[in-house]
Amino acid sequence: MAVKKMTGAQILIECLKNKGIDTVFGYPGGAVLPIYDALYREKSIRHVRTSHEQGAAHAADGYARVTGKIGVCFSTSGPGATNLVTGIATAYMDSVPIVAFTGQVPLNLIGKDSFQEVDITGITLPITKHNYMIKKTEDIPRIVEEAFEVASSGRPGPVLVDIPKDVAAREIEFEDRGSLGKRILKNPLTHDSFDLEQIEEIVEAVVTSKTPVLYAGGGVNISGAHKELVEIAERCQIPVTTTLMGIGAFPPDHPLYLGMLGMHGTVYANYAVTNCDLLIAVGARFDDRVVGKIEEFAPKAKIIHIDIDPAEIGKNVPVNIGILGDVKKVLIKLLEILPAQKREKWVEQIRKWKKQYPLEYDRKCCSLKPHYIIEKIYELTRGDAVLTTEVGQNQMWAAQFYRFENPRSLITSGGLGTMGFGLPAAIGAQLGKPDKKVFNISGDGSFKMSCNELETAVCYKLPIIVVILNNRTLGMVRQWQELFYDGRYSQVDFEHSVDFVKLAEAYGAVGYRITTKDQVEDVILKALNNDKPTVIDCIIERNEKVYPMVPAGAPINKMMGIDKNQNN
Repeated sequence: MAVKKMTGAQILIECLKNKGIDTVFGYPGGAVLPIYDALYREKSIRHVRTSHEQGAAHAADGYARVTGKIGVCFSTSGPGATNLVTGIATAYMDSVPIVAFTGQVPLNLIGKDSFQEVDITGITLPITKHNYMIKKTEDIPRIVEEAFEVASSGRPGPVLVDIPKDVAAREIEFEDRGSLGKRILKNPLTHDSFDLEQIEEIVEAVVTSKTPVLYAGGGVNISGAHKELVEIAERCQIPVTTTLMGIGAFPPDHPLYLGMLGMHGTVYANYAVTNCDLLIAVGARFDDRVVGKIEEFAPKAKIIHIDIDPAEIGKNVPVNIGILGDVKKVLIKLLEILPAQKREKWVEQIRKWKKQYPLEYDRKCCSLKPHYIIEKIYELTRGDAVLTTEVGQNQMWAAQFYRFENPRSLITSGGLGTMGFGLPAAIGAQLGKPDKKVFNISGDGSFKMSCNELETAVCYKLPIIVVILNNRTLGMVRQWQELFYDGRYSQVDFEHSVDFVKLAEAYGAVGYRITTKDQVEDVILKALNNDKPTVIDCIIERNEKVYPMVPAGAPINKMMGIDKNQNN
């Protein structure tokens, strides 16, 4: 390859091309101008300019989640960089691989409180797997290569690369050698230290168990281990429950599927975990919303934890057996020696709980129910859609009532719970999967936090469908205030309701409003047959609640909102 003079920014673009990056999200500004100048001449990388830098981070996140690739975003220095922080933290909490490139003031101005200077590497240190400031143009190829390896290896996550303006503008002789190949890091980030003895230990625990449960988290989707999970469950007749992030890892209509567990999980999932004698956690981190009162979580169970991150094993819940490794590799090894088993009594007990405590709502009610809307979306898409969500009641209704039949089809902020995530994430998801219908299930409060990204959807002709479950309030906060604060509705009800139909039309999107059940199917079909971004404003009752619900800090088998005996 011939040696030629190139700027640091041009070298960066070449490195991204060598990594197979064809889409980046961002917003230009002064400190990042050399990079945008290099992009101006580059036709093989599509740049998507969002309306806000936070939207760029969330869009890169949505793109990464739906494709399994690394999402990339750009911002300028100072406020541009700090606007990425919420998006980076969102990706960090949910183990999503993104690489954020930020512009920085020139090297000689760093530390002098220069215009739009901020210590973005210091700010993001706790919410990135690693971050870098590049001080030499010659280091760009090495650091970019390493950043992508760090983001994708082991437990995935975000990496930030800060590039001073003069480093990006400086011209050096550069020989493009393509990808530098896999670098050997001083502290390896891929952990596979399990051995045959540990696998045999799991097999023995499964064989001697009478009431086991498989507890699957986002790690199953990340590693692509859903087929192995199904095979183990069927071979050994083990019921499977998932976390919010694990949804899609197990077929929703499978007789062994328990649905989601935890605060807003199914009754039968929470009862099964409470009564099991063996709990096998696969790529899950025992989040507080799942565990509830730790002392009474799976009190009868021997606990096995399979995870790629050594920091997670035993962090929240004591475990009997900890297996460190990629969950797909571990499950494949298990399948080599795991014998078939039958558990008629346990499976029959699960069937009885399912029949006694189904996920239900008042289907005879003539008012417009959010559960009904979600079910209609499933029916009309036949499960072949990608759903992003905002955070709150809308998120839980989507998780409960849409039957996710494929991995990476629910794109939601689980760990950080970021309002305003869903719309920009839908933009990234639609660009990542242009052949899929992408819905953003939203609340009116969350939608207003990032509705400016409708401009992005319109500009790039993305036919995403935003379904606003509009109760004119911050629904989940209001639910907590009613149940735990004696109905003192402090700052949650919206006295002025935005006309979301007019807002959509102002941006150049299509807007519909639904007020009755009989309008739902017709409007969703119109949206599905429309090639423009569409906003559907669904007017629901202000007092709608998400049930079942485990109060914070309570055992997960003590649920509110079920009519039957809760003392199982």
